[in-house]
Amino acid sequence: MRIEVAPADDPRRLKVREWLNAHPRPSGRDLAEAGYVAPHWPPPWGLAADPIHQLIIDEELREAGVRRPANPIGTGWAGPTLLHAGTPAQQERYLFPMLAGEELWCQLFSEPEAGSDLAALRTTALRDGDDYIVNGQKVWTSLAHTARFGILLARTETDTKGPAGISYFICPMDAPGVDIRPLVEMTGAHTFNEVFLTDVRLGPEHLVGEEGGGWALAKVTLAQERVSLSGEGALWGRGPTHDDLLEAVREGGGLRDAVARDRLVRIWAEGEVLRALRLRALGMRVAGKPAGPESSVAKALADEHGQRLMGLAKDLAGPFGMLAGPGPLGSEDALWHYGFLFSTALTIGGGTSEVQRNIIGERVLGLPR
Repeated sequence: MRIEVAPADDPRRLKVREWLNAHPRPSGRDLAEAGYVAPHWPPPWGLAADPIHQLIIDEELREAGVRRPANPIGTGWAGPTLLHAGTPAQQERYLFPMLAGEELWCQLFSEPEAGSDLAALRTTALRDGDDYIVNGQKVWTSLAHTARFGILLARTETDTKGPAGISYFICPMDAPGVDIRPLVEMTGAHTFNEVFLTDVRLGPEHLVGEEGGGWALAKVTLAQERVSLSGEGALWGRGPTHDDLLEAVREGGGLRDAVARDRLVRIWAEGEVLRALRLRALGMRVAGKPAGPESSVAKALADEHGQRLMGLAKDLAGPFGMLAGPGPLGSEDALWHYGFLFSTALTIGGGTSEVQRNIIGERVLGLPR
C-alpha cells in the first residue's frame, strides 16, 4: 500500500518550503508560532490542518532536517485538554511555551493503588478558602524530574468513590511540598519517578474545567488527531526495527541454523504485517474516515513483536548478549542490549496485552464481557 500525499508543487508544500528557506535553523518558538509543532490545533497555536496538510508539513520538516521540540505529555495530553476546557488565560499562559518546548510537562495520574483502575485514586485536593491543598502520592510519572508543570488528577470530594468528585489541575512541579524521587529502570535509564505531594497549595487558576469534572477531562481526545508517518521502531515506535535486525544478520554473513532462520523470518513477517496495519490506519485518516480497529490490533501485536525481536537479537549475539558493548550485531549492539531490557515493559505500559485483547474482543468483535 502506498499513500499519495501531495505533489511537489502543492501550494501548501511550497509555503512550508518558503518558510524553511527564511528559517533554515528554526527555534522551537519559531516552529510554534508558525503552527508547525501541532498543525492540527486551531489558530493561533496551530493551522487547523487536515490530515494531508499535516503529512505535508511532516515530510518537509523531515527533508529539511528540522525536528520539532519534544514535549510528549504537553502536546499529547495537557495541550488538548487546555484547548478543550482551559480558560483563555490558561491557554495564553501555557500553550505557546508548551509547543516551543520551553516548559516540559508530566502527567500526575497513576498511583500505587490506582493504575489500571485510575478511578480509585486517593490523592485529595481539599478547599482552603479559594485555594486547594493537595496531599497524596503519584507513581510512574515520566519526566517529572525535568518537567515544569504536571497535569494532576485529585479527589476534591472525599465522600465519593469512582470517577465522581475527581478534579483536574495544573501543578507547578517546583511548588513547595512537591517531592520527586527517581525510579531507575533496569536499563540504567531514569525516566520514571514517584511524586509525593504534601500540603501543596494550588490557587483556583490551576483548576482546569469545573470542580468535579476531572474524569471527563481525563478522557478528552481531539476530534482532529495528530496524523503522522509514525516510526516503526519496536520500542513503541522508537529503536531498531525488524529490517534493522535482518540487515545486521546479512552483514554478519547470514544464519546457518535453520531454527534461527525460521525465527528471523517470522519476526520479519510480523514486522511487515504491522507496517501494513499502520499504512491502512493512515490511509483511513487521509481519506477522512474514523480510525478503525487497526490501532487496537496493532498495539496488541506490536508489543509482543517487540519482545520477540529483542529476544532474538540477544540470542543471535551469543555470549556477547551478556554484554552492553559491541558484538556480532555491529556497532548498534548497545541499542539492542537496551531494547532487550526495555522490551519487558512493552506488554504492560500503555495498557497491558490482556486489556488490549479485552478491548478488541468487546468493542471490535462484539464478544460478551
